Amino acid sequence: MKKKTIIVGVGVIIIVVALFIVFGSNKASGYPSLGEYDGEMTIYKTGSCGCCGVFVNYFQRKGNSDVEVVNLESLSTLKAKYEIPSQMESCHTTIIGNYFIEGHIPLEAVEKLLTEKPDIKGIAMPGMPNGSPGMPGTKSGDFVIYAVQNDGTFREWMRI
Repeated sequence: MKKKTIIVGVGVIIIVVALFIVFGSNKASGYPSLGEYDGEMTIYKTGSCGCCGVFVNYFQRKGNSDVEVVNLESLSTLKAKYEIPSQMESCHTTIIGNYFIEGHIPLEAVEKLLTEKPDIKGIAMPGMPNGSPGMPGTKSGDFVIYAVQNDGTFREWMRI
């Protein structure tokens, strides 16, 4: 009887460890941590933008501290290079791998992008919504994040 109890106990421990390995490393969002991403990440901003600096701190603290930060005098050339539609623009642009991330987008959306790897140019949350990462104020309603397709059109991709 004692041997059977030990075998059952060991079996339960193995199952718990296996479940932790499979599910334990994911955040509540269900997406892998951006901290595990080992590709190139760069946030482009102007040196005078205060909210961009706050977003950088948010990204480094909650996302990945290895992100490079580049201050530019103007972001117009960069936004044109990545073909970011003017209706989708915000005050800073992040490049991760082959994607652009435009604006004060919560990291949950970035992690979803890197997990799903959709065939798009990038994601955008135009403007500077109150309560979004890096922005003061209180969130009022969903943050709407758009996918920018390869042909330059855009559609709603997710809400947070």
